[in-house]
Amino acid sequence: MVPGLPLLGNVLDMARDPARFFADCYAKYGPVYRFRMLGRTCTVLAGPHAAHWMGTKEGKESLRSKEFWQGLINEYHATQSLPGLDGERHKQLRDVLRHGYSRESILGRYNELIGITDRSIERDWKTGAEVYTLPAMQMMVTDQLGSILTGRAPLEYVSDIRVTILYILNVLITRQRPKFFLLNPAYKRAKARVHELGNKMVADYRARGPWKEGQQRTMVDDIMEAHDQNPDLMPKSDLVLQLTAPYVAGLDTVANTTSAIVYYVLKHPEVLKRIHAEVDALFANGAIEESAIKNLPVLNGAIMETMRLVPIAVAQMRTATKDFVFEGCQIKADEMLYMATAVPHFMNEFFPEPGKFDVDRYEKPRAEHMKSGAYSPYGRGPHTCLGKSLAEVQIMLSMARVFYRLDLELESPDYVLKTKTAPTPGPHPSFRVRVKAYRH
Repeated sequence: MVPGLPLLGNVLDMARDPARFFADCYAKYGPVYRFRMLGRTCTVLAGPHAAHWMGTKEGKESLRSKEFWQGLINEYHATQSLPGLDGERHKQLRDVLRHGYSRESILGRYNELIGITDRSIERDWKTGAEVYTLPAMQMMVTDQLGSILTGRAPLEYVSDIRVTILYILNVLITRQRPKFFLLNPAYKRAKARVHELGNKMVADYRARGPWKEGQQRTMVDDIMEAHDQNPDLMPKSDLVLQLTAPYVAGLDTVANTTSAIVYYVLKHPEVLKRIHAEVDALFANGAIEESAIKNLPVLNGAIMETMRLVPIAVAQMRTATKDFVFEGCQIKADEMLYMATAVPHFMNEFFPEPGKFDVDRYEKPRAEHMKSGAYSPYGRGPHTCLGKSLAEVQIMLSMARVFYRLDLELESPDYVLKTKTAPTPGPHPSFRVRVKAYRH
C-alpha cells in the first residue's frame, strides 16, 4: 500500500502528475501495488509486463471495462458505450465504428484536411499575437474532426464539449471528484448543449437522406445506418453519445498532444530547424501526395517523443473479471485495477536518459519503442484507441502545416511548460506562444 493522506489518500499526487506517480511507485514498490483515492482502494498493475499482458488471451479474459464507463452511459441515458463493452458486443460495435475512426476515412482528403488546418491557422494565429495554444488547438481539432468525420464543424460548441469532458472524466470515469460536482449549473448547461449538437446531427442526416454511391461517406452515415438496420445494436437512446463521441474522444486528447509538440519543438531549436527543412520540402509543390508524409522522420520523432513524455493514456482502468495471479500477486475478482502501461516510457532500460527529448529514438537501428511493452501512447489490449491511425495522420498533417506556415517562439527561451491533468494530461491552458510572422 502506497502511503498517503487520511481520507484523500494519494489523490493529490495523482492530480499533480499521474504518469510520474505511477512510474515512481513502480520503481519503489514493483509491478503490483495499491493506493487510496478518496476512500477507495485501487490496485495497480504496472510496467512492460502489464502492457504486454493486456493483449494476451489471459489478459483479455481477466479484465473488463464496464464499471468505469457506466457513469458516462447513465449520464447520457444510453445503453452502452464502446469503451465500456467487452467480448462479442464490443467487437460488433467496434466494427460499425471502425471505418469512421480509421485512416481510410480520410484517404483522398489529406489536402482537404490541410485546407481546414490553414483555415484554423488564419483565424486564430495572427501575426504578432500571443496565442493561447491549447484553446487554439481545440478549435483546430473541432474544425478538423467535424468537417472530416461528420461533415459539420460545430465551433460554437467547443466550450460546451470541453466543460462536459472535464466533468464526466473527473467525476464519472477517473472519479477524482465527488458526484455532487455534477450539480454545477455550468456543467448542466454544457451537457444540454452537447445533447443539442447530437440531436442536430440526427436531424441533418434525416433531412439529407441515406448515403448514396458517389457521395462522401462519414461516420454519421455508419452510425445512422446501423441504427436503421440494427436498432438492437445501435438503439435510438445511444445516438447522441455515439455521434458526439469523436469530439469527446478527440478534442482534449489531440489538442493536448499538438500543444505539447509545439512546446517541445520550440524548446529545441535544432529540432525545429530540421523540421522546417522537412515540411518545406513536403509542401514545396503545393498539394501533397498522401505517401509523402512517410518521409518526415524528424517530425514523426518529435510527435512520438512528445507522446512518450506527455502520454494521454497514462493508465487504463479495468475491473478483474475473475481471480488471477499477476507477477506472483493474487488479484481477486471484481477488484478495481489501474493498468499503468505508460510506466516504461520513463524507464532507462527502455529509453536511455528518459527525461531527455530525443527525436532520433524511433528510427532504426535504435527503434527504442519496439521493445516489448515499451511504448503505449494509445493504450493496450482490445480497447486500444480505435482512432489511433486517424489521429496519427491528423496530428502529422496539423503539425507539418503549423510549422510550415508559422514562425513561432516561446514567451521566453527559459520557459518551462506548466501542465494540467484534468480532464487529461497536457499543457496548461495558460501556455502561449508568440507568432513572429508567417513563414509561407
